[in-house]
Amino acid sequence: MPSTLPDGAPVPADGALPGSALHGLGTRPFAFYVHVPFCVTRCGYCDFNTYTATELGPGASRDSYADTAIAEVRMARKVLGDADLPVQTVFVGGGTPTLLPPDDLGRVLAAIDTEFGLAPGAEVTTEANPESVDEAYVARLREVGFTRVSYGMQSAREHVLAVLERTHTPGRVPQVVEWTRKAGFEHVNLDLIYGTPGETDDDWRASLEAALECDPDHVSAYALIVEEGTRLAAQVRRGELAAPDDDAMADRYLIADELLSAHGLHWYEISNWAAAPGAACRHNLLYWTGADWWGVGPGAHSHIGGTRWWNVKHPAAYAGRLAEGTTPAHAREILGAGDRRIERIMLELRLADGCPADLLDETAVRRAIADGLIAPAPYERGRAVLTRRGRLLADAVTRDLT
Repeated sequence: MPSTLPDGAPVPADGALPGSALHGLGTRPFAFYVHVPFCVTRCGYCDFNTYTATELGPGASRDSYADTAIAEVRMARKVLGDADLPVQTVFVGGGTPTLLPPDDLGRVLAAIDTEFGLAPGAEVTTEANPESVDEAYVARLREVGFTRVSYGMQSAREHVLAVLERTHTPGRVPQVVEWTRKAGFEHVNLDLIYGTPGETDDDWRASLEAALECDPDHVSAYALIVEEGTRLAAQVRRGELAAPDDDAMADRYLIADELLSAHGLHWYEISNWAAAPGAACRHNLLYWTGADWWGVGPGAHSHIGGTRWWNVKHPAAYAGRLAEGTTPAHAREILGAGDRRIERIMLELRLADGCPADLLDETAVRRAIADGLIAPAPYERGRAVLTRRGRLLADAVTRDLT
């Protein structure tokens, strides 16, 4: 089932933000996230807010989705007023965004440009499943203004893809990357997942090597998380599949870091490697460094100046609210100074640049340095940076430092 939204405070019908959120608006980088909640089928491990055709019901459709999303973009302009907010990045995620026609994605991008203006050299990314595009599709994506594509490769082994319930064949990925390069995209990411039940170290190495043969300038590698409510969780609970093993996960992470680094892709965030600083995902970097962003779409989250809110989940409820001229926001929270400090530590400590040392308790940091979890040299220069061992234990390290 789709993920559950958290509770929070009510949001005014017009979506108006508190003065604290609007203070300093325009001095921080600004971005858009656009959620496209449609999938042909739901993969067994996925708990994202996605819907197949049979789950949509009346009141929502792929055909009308671009117009609905554009209505929220226009509402964002009203809520944020006349502030000059050039959009640094746009990220279209899902679901499977490329189930929409490329011209629909282009219309949403054009609306963002019309209402706010895209900054010069803005990064514009869409996620895509390898089976959801062809050569003409990716060529049109480039024509309507996209600059980057992120493909959900996940694995190069058919038996691993089968457990994940992914429908593409391994040979499809090199083909779509070739089409994407031919269309003029400089930036291509491949998403991989490690720790799937039945996957071996050799399987994981083969997936990494297959990805590298495609010559992407960015690779994301995520540990499989068995989310409650998914078919995968039910299979693990019934004993049909083994739960991911923590030691094996750590070994796979080290394999990834070694192979990717040897190929010239270097980590800049715990789960992300890029060929050069210019190849890093600028959109995600804005998330990790406390920028402002507006999330369009059902279940999408937004953050402006320490106020965070999230939209209603179902596409029909989302479309209905916008048709009525009211905010699609379900609830919101206003982060206090203490919460913002903790969140900053949690996010920035994941980065290769680390977080400012003065945010942290010095005794805890010295203990982490002695345990080989924080690198000593950057700390003496005022930054706390995780070692490779620290990356493996990042959640525990962060808890200790906050």
